[in-house]
Amino acid sequence: SNGTGSSPLVFILTGIPGLLTSSYWIALPLCCLYLLMLLGNCTLLWMIKTDHSLHTPMYYFLSMLAVADLGLSLSTLPTMLAIFWFESTSLPFEACIVQMYFIHSFSAIESGVLVAMAFDRFVAICYPLRYTSVLTSSLITKAAGVIFMRGICVVLPVAVLIKKMPFCRSRVLSHSFCLHQDMLRLVCGDVKVNSLYGLTAVILTKGLDSLTILLSYTMILRTILSIVSQETQAKAFSTCISHLCAVLIFYIPLIGLSIIHRVGKHLPPLTHTLLADAYLLVPPVLNPLVYSWKTKQIRRRIQVLLCRRG
Repeated sequence: SNGTGSSPLVFILTGIPGLLTSSYWIALPLCCLYLLMLLGNCTLLWMIKTDHSLHTPMYYFLSMLAVADLGLSLSTLPTMLAIFWFESTSLPFEACIVQMYFIHSFSAIESGVLVAMAFDRFVAICYPLRYTSVLTSSLITKAAGVIFMRGICVVLPVAVLIKKMPFCRSRVLSHSFCLHQDMLRLVCGDVKVNSLYGLTAVILTKGLDSLTILLSYTMILRTILSIVSQETQAKAFSTCISHLCAVLIFYIPLIGLSIIHRVGKHLPPLTHTLLADAYLLVPPVLNPLVYSWKTKQIRRRIQVLLCRRG
């Protein structure tokens, strides 16, 4: 049951299988990753806010991506640091549900932002003369509202459904944070409704999003290949590289994690752990670095700031 008498249900989180939870040689790099994530995404947000030359649709969508990355990382931060710094592996049932909800919500939001950024690149390359008339401030605001509301609303039934389920098996989770598939594994009741809705939610968010991104880039590629000048082709394609990197960084670990949760039960626990960590930690850390490296305006802005401090 979810709790007997005065004893509330508590889950036990797992660090890295085979290693002590108090491994400071893991905790220190982990803290550095979180600090790098905070510094990179907060710097992006600050630059976009203060530099009026960056007040364009592309950078508005980039700021949304930074917000989603911050939310995704901060959702896992408390339990990750608690495990590796303080050896605290227990987490109350309600706190686990809250963490699970925010992780999956921000993940859906990030997926939606990547779709919006793909649409931005599609309009910029396929219909450059209509770019400013299509991507207006009003459209961007509405798109942001839809993306965030979709992430909030689609995941809410997942949390409500699992809160009503009885947990009477082992309470040891496979990761350093709470994920829906991992919690569902510990339920000792009928999970058909939970599994069906969870699968539906994934299809309606990341499934449709990935297909939309694929369709956008198919049309973008056709437009680029129709350009006669190779120099213009290279220039047009270079504007998509940062977004393509962000898509690959997000979707490759996500697809891998989804596959091993369903068909990779025979794989070592370490495989599950590393893929889950990569899915939640790598995109928020790498996205600011990729955009700072590949986007000329941001790179110039950083150089100016460094010169002023020097």
